Amino acid sequence: MGVRHSWDHLLEPPSGRGLVAVPFVLIVTITALDIYTGRDVQLGPLLVIAPALTASLAGTRLTALAGVLAVAAQVFIAVFLGELTTTNRVAQITALTVLSALVLFMRFVRERRDRALSRARSVAETAQRVLLRPPPRRIGPLQVAWLYMSAEDEAEIGGDLFAFARAAHAATRVVIGDVRGHGLAAIGEASLVLGAFREGAHRHATLPGLVTALEDSVSRNLEDVTDTEHDAGEHFITCLVLEIPDEGLPAAEMINCGHPPPLLVHDQRVTALHARQSLPPLGVSERQIEDDGIDPFTFKGGDMLVLYTDGVIEARSPAGAFYPLAERVASFPANSPDALLHHIHRDLLAHIGGHPADDAALLVIERTPSHRPHLTPHPISHHLGGSPPPPGH
Repeated sequence: MGVRHSWDHLLEPPSGRGLVAVPFVLIVTITALDIYTGRDVQLGPLLVIAPALTASLAGTRLTALAGVLAVAAQVFIAVFLGELTTTNRVAQITALTVLSALVLFMRFVRERRDRALSRARSVAETAQRVLLRPPPRRIGPLQVAWLYMSAEDEAEIGGDLFAFARAAHAATRVVIGDVRGHGLAAIGEASLVLGAFREGAHRHATLPGLVTALEDSVSRNLEDVTDTEHDAGEHFITCLVLEIPDEGLPAAEMINCGHPPPLLVHDQRVTALHARQSLPPLGVSERQIEDDGIDPFTFKGGDMLVLYTDGVIEARSPAGAFYPLAERVASFPANSPDALLHHIHRDLLAHIGGHPADDAALLVIERTPSHRPHLTPHPISHHLGGSPPPPGH
């Protein structure tokens, strides 16, 4: 499940027909009151409220109609009271005409800007979905649930990354990583790793060969995709790469390049899978990954893996406390990847008490006793405020 928090719907004007009718009711009401009060009290200048209010409730056409009717009402009041040619009434009519025209112009400019923004947002969302392809809900013997929270409201992805791919042999390969930095500025570096992983996962027979290819691609191309002009600091990507075979022994392998250790959930017990040998993040030092960099671990049917980025474990509460992921996972019922991810998601948002300050990604992978040969696409759902829906749906 992809999650994006947006407050745009709170800022957009209501579009109900009842509200749109309010400015026109005001025109009639102000006109009647101005005629009733006569020459002593002049309420005609208040007619400018109608086009101004319509501009916040409706589009250019209705705004123009409200402006025309407001000016016509002012002229009608002046004619009815026999003051059409007086200096005061002429000044009021002229001022109302100019103000209505200005309101109409601003509404027109806003509509053009909104259309341009909508097109740009649509293109950006499409590009981001292509980059961070939704993983299959089921691949080989694995059942998958996922969650992504970007630090920027208008972005669906940022500096965190993950992907699944089938190896040339009967195995599934997984990568999860974290680019230094967050938000839209880190997308270029994330795309570099994702592209290299998707290409190399099918070509390299061994996990060290795949990670070496990732390191080579990052080392050669990192400067081309980073914004070194505005961020001259060191750029690197932490990542964790796993290979989970389909059949045979319930063994799996991982290579950890400076990434937080995954959590293995077995019989309601949670174990952090720390690497025996600490490898540097991608982009720090170009090197050949050897077989001794592999960390094997047992991954049986019914077990779950929780993969995450540091945006999860470094999420702070209002009091400054880090989110205790391993402790919380141990306290949640692990009936399915969807259920476990749902509990983590709701608990993480409650812990933060607001919008995440950093990108955060979570994967929950369960090894099932049997598997289907086909892949079922895992749909992306967008959450726009309110209570989060169950992840993975």
